[in-house]
Amino acid sequence: MAGNLGKTISLAAIGIAGAALAYRAVKPKYKIRDKVVLITGGSRGLGLVLARELAERGAKIAICARDRDDLQRAKQDLESRGAEVFDAICDVREQVDVETMVADVRSRFGRIDILVNNAGVIQVGPLETQTQNDFEGAMKVHFWGPYFTMRAVLPEMRLRGEGRIANISSIGGKIAVPHLAPYCASKFALAGLSKAMGAELAKDNIYVTSVFPGLMRTGSHINALFKGQNDKEFALFSLMNGLPLTSVSAENAAGQIANAIENGSAELVISPQAKIAATASALFPSLTSGILALTNSLLPSDGGVGRGHATGLESTSSLSPSILTSLVDAASYRNNELKPNESIN
Repeated sequence: MAGNLGKTISLAAIGIAGAALAYRAVKPKYKIRDKVVLITGGSRGLGLVLARELAERGAKIAICARDRDDLQRAKQDLESRGAEVFDAICDVREQVDVETMVADVRSRFGRIDILVNNAGVIQVGPLETQTQNDFEGAMKVHFWGPYFTMRAVLPEMRLRGEGRIANISSIGGKIAVPHLAPYCASKFALAGLSKAMGAELAKDNIYVTSVFPGLMRTGSHINALFKGQNDKEFALFSLMNGLPLTSVSAENAAGQIANAIENGSAELVISPQAKIAATASALFPSLTSGILALTNSLLPSDGGVGRGHATGLESTSSLSPSILTSLVDAASYRNNELKPNESIN
């Protein structure tokens, strides 16, 4: 009896896998050229680099962010590369803001073919320093923001019978990295939302890609928020994000994301290190938890600014910036993370 049940389950699994492969084989070809792309958090960091990549592939670009000056500089950057760009001030935490912004993009371009939910926040510090406001703030940006934007664009995608959505989660949406509790909790939530949407929207020819980047050299460490011993937290964070052996360039990540959008991939994990970590966590959860607990014991304890926070730019020290962080620091200038009157040194 048990043997027959096992054989039935195995055959069912093979059948499902075969059906999935056949489904992928008949998936219609999709090209980014001439498509209208909306990127939240598109004024700097990964969002701006991705806008450059998609514009280079022939897309029309709409970017939104909260800061008018950041948006203007990003728009000028993209237009200098020959892109057709629309920019809109929008706080993705507010549903009314999102609905107004989406309507404005449609008014400018007539439609939205591709949505990239990229807007993000990050608070770095031990759990003792993370407040309820930190958790709620991360959820508003990483979960409710994408929910609002997807809800706003889906009706027209369904009417058109086609669409692409990429939700930028994180390796922190697969593994609970120490000192990133609000960030990881909200990125796990986004991963669940993204995969649920993907499963139910494929029938409408709308493909949702859940993106899980590892460490990237975007330059966003400058605008991250650091708690507790902020100078030590910033030094470690910028070092891990800056070394070629532990991180990938934002340009490399953007190219992979663009390919995944065209392919309608269900999931993209960026960087070999992230793939190894995600696989290890799935196969050996107890061992992974033990390693993460050990890692936590080696990280800075509470102190410093405590439950307050300081930006990366406010947390520099003799440890960072340094020659070891030069690549990620250069990305801060290149990717609009620094304002014209700001300098890391």
